[in-house]
Amino acid sequence: MGQLAELGRKIDERTARVGVIGLGYVGLPLAVELARAGFDVTGFEIDAEKVRSIEAGISYIGDVPTEDLAAMCEAGRLRATTDFDELQDIQVVNICVPTPLTRSKDPDVSYMARAVEQIRDRLHPGELIILGSTTYPGTTHDLFVTALEETGLSVGEDFGLAFAPERIDPANSEFKVRNVPKVVGGETPLCTELACKLFDTVFDVTVPVSSTQAAEMVKLLENTFRAINIGLANEVALMCERLGLDVWEVIDAAATKPYGFMKFVPGPGLGGHCIPVDPSYLSWKMKSLNFPARFIDLATEINSRMPTHVVERVAELLNNRRLAVNGAQVLVLGVAYKRDIGDMRESPAIDVISLLVEKGADVRYHDRFVSECEIDGILHKSVDLSDEVLAASDLAIILTDHSDIDYARVIEQTPHVFDTRNATRDLKGNRHKITKL
Repeated sequence: MGQLAELGRKIDERTARVGVIGLGYVGLPLAVELARAGFDVTGFEIDAEKVRSIEAGISYIGDVPTEDLAAMCEAGRLRATTDFDELQDIQVVNICVPTPLTRSKDPDVSYMARAVEQIRDRLHPGELIILGSTTYPGTTHDLFVTALEETGLSVGEDFGLAFAPERIDPANSEFKVRNVPKVVGGETPLCTELACKLFDTVFDVTVPVSSTQAAEMVKLLENTFRAINIGLANEVALMCERLGLDVWEVIDAAATKPYGFMKFVPGPGLGGHCIPVDPSYLSWKMKSLNFPARFIDLATEINSRMPTHVVERVAELLNNRRLAVNGAQVLVLGVAYKRDIGDMRESPAIDVISLLVEKGADVRYHDRFVSECEIDGILHKSVDLSDEVLAASDLAIILTDHSDIDYARVIEQTPHVFDTRNATRDLKGNRHKITKL
């Protein structure tokens, strides 16, 4: 364990060279923070365009200001490459690659598997590997230990291995990388200690747990908790609709209770990489152990059906005005999965637009954060929110409540508005034109 123990000294002295595989929403912010902490950081990326952008000091991630990235590049502490042979000179490797689901809702570990192969072919004694990509319990041990020990090196003795899940919330101005506690679980106590030592240089708080499996479960619990409670909020919205109640009024009043209640709100469906995906990872794992994850499956069923419910309500609203979906001019406001970002991963807007087009609607969208997007092979481009566009729309649907939109003007100019996000809650005029989820 001599070389691993020596790695601890190198981390303390900031002489350990650090690598980050995957320079997306998770990897780039981490790489910049590690460079800011004083490390020599190399980012590894298969997308040559991203590498060129970093080498030019230009950020393509909203949470990473270009000036911060440029400062680290100019200081010589951050660079990027597509050449994975440079892993031979790296002492600490952070893996931040995507972990999507397949069409059958099974975990797609292909990105991780390729990262493992790149590391295994260049593994050397005294190296620490940290996986940050969300995955099911047991992945770090089963996938990484088996592959890396094929080299003849032993985990915990010759090299370290840990799991430290990402907790990035894009566009969150209050909680950034540094002030969100970092959960860390290693294959051995020394692995945990070394990973914590690294992250102590970046994060205000590190939270060690007993194993990589425990750390993997922590991440899944966090987002499964959110998915299930959003599913409850969505079901309550459907109940209130049947009862003739305003679900937003009910939720806001319930949220005044100072204990025992946490506010979750309904919407057109789940979006983002984590909340729609992570519960499925856990459910898949438990099915392999013949254990049904009933809460997860029920919440997934409710949340997955919300885009269909939105389209059914659109049809109802148009029908009430003697209009059909087929041929209707429908304007979608916001296609990103959450407010004030350009991330469309798993956005419910994708399903809503797809279903509307399938039913013959003429769909246009406005989203200043997403200039264009392809859905079912059709390229859609964001339109200007002009008076003419609003007036020509038979119905406008608020799917993402971006803060830059003048909703009072939307209501004034558009014949009918369907608000799935409660973005119009403070507007008093023209209430007859607004229908809320």
